[in-house]
Amino acid sequence: GKKTSQSLADTIFSRWTQGFVFSDSEPTALEQFEGGPCAVIAPVQAFLLKKLFTCEKSTWRQSQEEDQKNLLCHALCEILEMTCSDQSESYCLATWQRGNPEEKTTNVSESSAESSHQEEHSSALAVEEFGFERFHALIHKCAYANFSDFKDAVWNHRAMWANKFGVLLFLYSVILTKGIENIKNEIEDSAEPLIDPVYGHGSQNLINLLLTGFAVSNVWDGDRECSGMKLLGIHKQGAVGFLTVMESLRYCKVGSYLKSPKFPIWILGSETHLTVFFAKDVGLVTPEAPSEQAKRVFQTYDPEDNGFILDALLEDVMKALDLVSDPDYVNLM
Repeated sequence: GKKTSQSLADTIFSRWTQGFVFSDSEPTALEQFEGGPCAVIAPVQAFLLKKLFTCEKSTWRQSQEEDQKNLLCHALCEILEMTCSDQSESYCLATWQRGNPEEKTTNVSESSAESSHQEEHSSALAVEEFGFERFHALIHKCAYANFSDFKDAVWNHRAMWANKFGVLLFLYSVILTKGIENIKNEIEDSAEPLIDPVYGHGSQNLINLLLTGFAVSNVWDGDRECSGMKLLGIHKQGAVGFLTVMESLRYCKVGSYLKSPKFPIWILGSETHLTVFFAKDVGLVTPEAPSEQAKRVFQTYDPEDNGFILDALLEDVMKALDLVSDPDYVNLM
């Protein structure tokens, strides 16, 4: 009934109610307290590492509080900028309504260094003050026409990202910046939620949105057609990658755009969780070789992985690879 449904929503809401909190033992690692929000925390962690390894300073194990905040804001900005497409109306931040006292009580940056982590824990976990409905009634949308002003706003709200609703406010900022209609157009089934209403885990659409800026349902390269239906995939090499154990079980196939990202940082998906792993050796990732490009293009015309394509498609494959595609030559082939 309605009571059970609301109880379930409150349970999932409480699990997602945390801020972006750094670990004491690993100063550039973000902590997660309950199951579910890893779909947001893991991509942010990946982009945080990307920023860290492209900085001149490489003291990543000795990052101070100010460094942590700057790295986090850089990561949030990069993801938000990536999701703002040509169809997006503006850059948007989901914040607390002006004058709301909650923002003052959870301002972690005002606490002393000695007790800051304790307050982060309490602000990240405590949800007694606000339930699902009360929280959503207090959200305020701030729109920015240019990225410079938007970036300043992200930095000005640094304390908000660490408070107990930081993860959700960032998620809503992504959704508002991308545009709800744009997200619906990219999801195969527009009725499919970004967060599972029963188990509370993020969907592949949500992971892809935060990794690539597109809320597509699949992880293969390019688009495919199946029984007349167009299935959207990944269209360019990602800054960070994605791998999943589901591929070893043949439930899906990850394309080279996500397997071979620009930086040696990957999110690994298991049945129940997401983990970020990385290497500092950039030699592990290289530009796409011609043979890999040919394989990727061929697979877009062989969606069922049969290992062959129809004769009529050969000309299209040759054109896609920028090879000689004169009809007489193709017929000879």
